[in-house]
Amino acid sequence: MVIKSIGVIGCGQMGAGIAQVCGQSGVTTIVREVSQELLDKGMGSIQKALSKQADKGKITESEVEETLSRIAATTKLVDLGNCDLVVEAVTEDFETKRQIFQELGDICKGETIFASNTSSLSITQLMTTSDRPDRFLGLHFFNPVPVMKLVEVVKTFAVDADVYEAVIQFAESLGKTPVRCEDRTGFLVNRLLIPYLLDSVRALESGTGSMEDIDEAMKLGCGHPMGPFQLLDFIGLDTIYQIATIMYDEFRESRMSPPPLLRRMVYAGRMGRKSGIGFYDYRR
Repeated sequence: MVIKSIGVIGCGQMGAGIAQVCGQSGVTTIVREVSQELLDKGMGSIQKALSKQADKGKITESEVEETLSRIAATTKLVDLGNCDLVVEAVTEDFETKRQIFQELGDICKGETIFASNTSSLSITQLMTTSDRPDRFLGLHFFNPVPVMKLVEVVKTFAVDADVYEAVIQFAESLGKTPVRCEDRTGFLVNRLLIPYLLDSVRALESGTGSMEDIDEAMKLGCGHPMGPFQLLDFIGLDTIYQIATIMYDEFRESRMSPPPLLRRMVYAGRMGRKSGIGFYDYRR
């Protein structure tokens, strides 16, 4: 079972990154967005990222063109019908994902593998919305996809062993390092990362230290490339809030509950880098 073509649903930050990596790895790729405006924006970000690599001498101009030639863009879900693998990379909303996978069941060939790039929702619950539980799994890339080597490959009770191994091999063919994990909310990374980030916000709330000092302490004391508040802003405070809410609903542990400060910042539109201001101000 060899995966030669992939469909990517969503051409935002994650979807565009997945499409770029697949195209650069020689995989025939089709990326779909809901509107031409969003599709043009996503494809523009792919072209910009490739051009930066070329400017730095990491790839040639001909490799840029070859990569772009492997990535087709569409607003029609039906165009993904013949893909060997379809990865959903849309917003962390169960209902949106459910509708996508139900539609894909009527569109895709029987052999197509379905995967979700969700970082927190239950793969098993998503699986029940599809017509092929034995060909459904989690494939969680990390942001920024072209840079981050890790991919969490999440299995359910129902996924076929050969399908799971084929996706492991596919992730390796992209130059990624796959880790195997069971379907538990938060998987491996977010199960450990989210409580740490939330505790950092609580430490700030309680006056344990300033935002800047907490960031410096974790960078210099633990060797982290980013402090927790820099990382919160990079990921997006709304995304962290969503993931934390899902994890708290699952485990009912207070350490996974979004702190009041985080909640207020999200309500105020302070999402981090994406909005220009979060814990830090990026508008200057």
